[in-house]
Amino acid sequence: MKTTLSINPNRAESSDAVLIINGTVLDPAGNFQGPADVLLVEGRIAGCAKGLSSQVPRARRIDAAGCFVTPGLIDMHVHLRQPGQEHKETIATGAAAAVAGGFTTICCMPNTTPALDNDTQIEYVLTQASRAGLCQVLPMGAITKGREGAELAEIMLMHEAGAIGFSDDGVGVGSAAVMTRALQYIKMFDGLLSQHCEEPTLSGGSMHAGAAALRLGLAGVPAAAEQLMIARDLLLNRRIGARYHVQHVSTAGAVDLIRQAKRRGETVTAEVTPHHLLLTDDLCGGYDSNFKMNPPLRSRQDVEACIAGVIDGTLDCLATDHAPHAREEKEREFDQAPFGIVGLETALPLYARALVAPGHLTWLQLVERMSRRPAAVLGLKDRGALAVGCRADVTVIDPEVDWQIDPSRFYSRSTNTPFSGWKVRGQVRWTIVAGQVVFDNSGQPSGQAPGNRETRP
Repeated sequence: MKTTLSINPNRAESSDAVLIINGTVLDPAGNFQGPADVLLVEGRIAGCAKGLSSQVPRARRIDAAGCFVTPGLIDMHVHLRQPGQEHKETIATGAAAAVAGGFTTICCMPNTTPALDNDTQIEYVLTQASRAGLCQVLPMGAITKGREGAELAEIMLMHEAGAIGFSDDGVGVGSAAVMTRALQYIKMFDGLLSQHCEEPTLSGGSMHAGAAALRLGLAGVPAAAEQLMIARDLLLNRRIGARYHVQHVSTAGAVDLIRQAKRRGETVTAEVTPHHLLLTDDLCGGYDSNFKMNPPLRSRQDVEACIAGVIDGTLDCLATDHAPHAREEKEREFDQAPFGIVGLETALPLYARALVAPGHLTWLQLVERMSRRPAAVLGLKDRGALAVGCRADVTVIDPEVDWQIDPSRFYSRSTNTPFSGWKVRGQVRWTIVAGQVVFDNSGQPSGQAPGNRETRP
């Protein structure tokens, strides 16, 4: 890699300059993995090459020996609950959890109370995120008013206010007519539509419709619920060509539908979550609602198909679907408890366990699916790379440290996770957003979870 300084060296030695030294750079945009220093100045990448340390002697130094230096991680699918459900999470606590997990940009879903279905709500989220001063929070606006699936929301006003895309996440848009109008409208300004794919007349169950549900006496959600809506939307969008994104894919049939659509050249992208790569519906046998999520945990065959979809690129992005709930809500009976688990602080090591440890992906490929590809889907051209001029969002990862997931140390306001007690490998050491260090875990004893609930916002 060439040594390139895009600014005056005197500015490079200013108090806000950061020089990351001795690390192994993973830059998926340039398909580069190797030793290099990374210089950050005035919120931008100013250099990425060997030997920068001698050229910029007075910048603040971060010694990343033994660590990977990567573009900041991006999560396309997060629930921050504010406004209206602050007992579960706030924008500030969610942002704190995000940077602890290495995420520098997150997209929050509109299923708040009230829903994010107008420009005022979008502006509110952006203001609260700015006050938190941690990661960048990009709100998704609702597709329909109140997320009720009947009438299009104020899509253009939300787009102009800063909405990064549009979704009714938590429910799918059931009406083919409404979905057609949404695709046509969003296509006019090349916007992104993210769909929660669940055919509404087949929803209403507590877990995957399979042998485990029959054994447990619980109503199930069939795999067909996901597949029918994807098939319908792909057919509708075939003549429209809007940017269509499938959220939290969970079934083998869905992976195949998306794979075939991509082969036909259709404009579709997709994401998957850690729990749909690591867990199956059999784990619901203890009626522990931490295993209750939507879409539900599926069969081993579905898990293997989702992993294959990540490997071959059918599933573009690795997201979390971070869905916090208060303890008393999750302690209800399984069929009465809400869907969802938290995921921001555990996603990186869980993806490493699911994909890197078995040899499915390299670390460089994992970082690509957690940074460069989400940036591309979202249209964030200055992110997902360590090239000069890009936004100075950087995550520094120690890939070798072993630690145990301890929800009591989460920065998130909620602790609902099925991964409590899991031993994992790989931990975030520093998270840098726009050139500012917003998370420093470098002094954490090896083998200890990074969080501290006493320091939550």
